[in-house]
Amino acid sequence: MPKFVELWVYLSATPLFGLTATLVVYVLAQAAYARTAQAPWANPVLWTVLVLTTGLLVTGVPYPTYFAGAQFIHFLLGPAVVALGWPLWQRRTELRAAWPRLLLAALLGGTAASGSALGLAWGLGLPTDVMLSLVPKSVTAPVAMGIAEKIGGIPALAAVFAVITGLVGALAGKYLFDALHVTTDRAGWSARGFALGTAAHGIGAARAMQVNPDAGA
Repeated sequence: MPKFVELWVYLSATPLFGLTATLVVYVLAQAAYARTAQAPWANPVLWTVLVLTTGLLVTGVPYPTYFAGAQFIHFLLGPAVVALGWPLWQRRTELRAAWPRLLLAALLGGTAASGSALGLAWGLGLPTDVMLSLVPKSVTAPVAMGIAEKIGGIPALAAVFAVITGLVGALAGKYLFDALHVTTDRAGWSARGFALGTAAHGIGAARAMQVNPDAGA
């Protein structure tokens, strides 16, 4: 057996495989993203998911084997989401003055996000558990899984819907805001970031902050 094949067989069966593959693919995707001047279609999360999924299918590596290593990155998702709150803390004085409007916007936006998904799912005649899995699609994947489990949805499916929602928001958000003539001054960027965070959770908010730091608050 060739040395390369022996090395592949060894690595693909250890936790090191999932961790290394995820980091390498994401670093390459991030480099490509930078070379495209951060074009929405080159979103590194999107391409990392596509490349890793294709790689697992082609090589036949079981997902549990991959996740045995990738779970270390998965654990860091929580702290990463919390870190998005730092820009909010920096502008806490302004936010404190505007909290009634922000609270109302968050409630209406969250209701619209879940309600529209439920309405579409009901119109398509989807099973109840699938419909319930769509309810938490606008929150980050680990939270979406917990909510889905509590309300009778399918946690794994809820995570998929959450990731897709975040990616769609990151890809299409800029074009939608431009079409709606949302301004690009400080207030406009804050509105864009808030809307993306409400509709497309951390992935959408992170994308907005990459374009302009004011979108973080």
